[in-house]
Amino acid sequence: MFKSHHRSSIFPVVIAIVALAAGVAGSIHAGRLEAQETGTPAIVPGADWLNGLNGKHRQLFDAPTTNNGIPLVHLLNYYDTYNTAFGVTDKDIDGVLTFYGFTTFHGLTDAMWAKYDLGEFLGEKDATGRPYTANPWRTTPVILGSQLPQASIESQQKRGATFIICNNALSILSGMVAQKRGLDAQAVYADMKGSILPGVTLVPAMVIAIGQAQEAGLAYHRQ
Repeated sequence: MFKSHHRSSIFPVVIAIVALAAGVAGSIHAGRLEAQETGTPAIVPGADWLNGLNGKHRQLFDAPTTNNGIPLVHLLNYYDTYNTAFGVTDKDIDGVLTFYGFTTFHGLTDAMWAKYDLGEFLGEKDATGRPYTANPWRTTPVILGSQLPQASIESQQKRGATFIICNNALSILSGMVAQKRGLDAQAVYADMKGSILPGVTLVPAMVIAIGQAQEAGLAYHRQ
């Protein structure tokens, strides 16, 4: 968990980031995004990350919190259950997972986690109680006490899953890291922006990306 003095500084801002998307997510949940999996995407101007999501089954997994890695499991289950229970192959499935709020830094490289002590900053620790010095979701996430490499970012990218990261969240949170470490905010932001994991797409704002997913007819799953 965060140290008490750190909690007071990071929580209000990160919660605000999460809340910004909650209103959009709530309206989507009540509307057509919840129900549609048409496999016929609409053209959405300015949303290049949606290009290529042509599977019959398409769903966005809205993950502003890590929830002990459960968002990765939900994404994995989406692919696996369509495979085993419905005989649908991965090429007809498009799952999308978001990185913003408390998950923002899970879209960055191991080098960023080590350089800026992001495990300590987030209060995320390994089984020994030490803060992570590498992105715990990249290759071998530990979820509910078990290693699940098949649920990792890289494993699921190989199956066709899409991951998007919010630029607004990255800007705010990198600034918070810079302030805590006594560094220049713009330099830290530029460093992190240049160190997004391969295949992860930077979007201007998650509140917009979620709305774009609605316009394209993706189903919705709140994490």
